[in-house]
Amino acid sequence: MRKSLLVVALIASGTVVAAMPAGAAPTQPSWSGEYSVKRFAATKVGTSLAARQWEPDFADTYTFETRCADDTCVTTVTDGPTPANPTLPLPPQYTWDGTSWVHTYDWEWDCYQGEGVPKVWAPAHSVAYYTPQPDGTLTGSWRTDIDSGPCEGSVIMDVAAYPIAPPPGPFGSSS
Repeated sequence: MRKSLLVVALIASGTVVAAMPAGAAPTQPSWSGEYSVKRFAATKVGTSLAARQWEPDFADTYTFETRCADDTCVTTVTDGPTPANPTLPLPPQYTWDGTSWVHTYDWEWDCYQGEGVPKVWAPAHSVAYYTPQPDGTLTGSWRTDIDSGPCEGSVIMDVAAYPIAPPPGPFGSSS
């Protein structure tokens, strides 16, 4: 019985493969175009002092361009504001892992300790991921682990990217 089920399964899978057009391949993932990228900093969590410091949510507009080669797809930020922290790697690049766009990087966290107190810089490691949603948005999380200093610990916040629709054509246009 098991052999016959295996044979049926193999025949069925062969039929499905044979039904695909020759040369057909799954579509490559793409995160290209202009997006408003929002970080939900007001609701961040984690073990770091920085996770408990209040700050508002913030968003900026970025342009992404995706390129795929040898089964690896990378999207690069090609336009957008320059970060205030000079240790962030530029340009940001996200690699497709089969489910999400992932950006992993090392940098220096600039620990804020209050007005008039110098910031303390410490090594940090971040992983941000954005998962495409059926409506064209991407949602995910950004986690930073700060290795030392007064802000040592983790900071985790939700993130999202919203496509910026191209402007409509001229009034009365059928295009």
